[in-house]
Amino acid sequence: MDEDEQNELLARLEMLKEQHRDLDAAVEALEYAGSTDLLQIKRLKKRKLQLKDEIRLLSDRILPDIIA
Repeated sequence: MDEDEQNELLARLEMLKEQHRDLDAAVEALEYAGSTDLLQIKRLKKRKLQLKDEIRLLSDRILPDIIA
């Protein structure tokens, strides 16, 4: 992997982490406000899990496990 590709992956990783934090804040705000839109909360939580998986996969690409 060359330096440009790694920089692109790092930028994408940061963007995904920011989206995950934003969704976390949105879910928390909806729950705190006592929102009755459980479907919306469920969708946001599902998207958070998808982002978490993407973050993990991308992190593994950037820093692969080295088996000694």
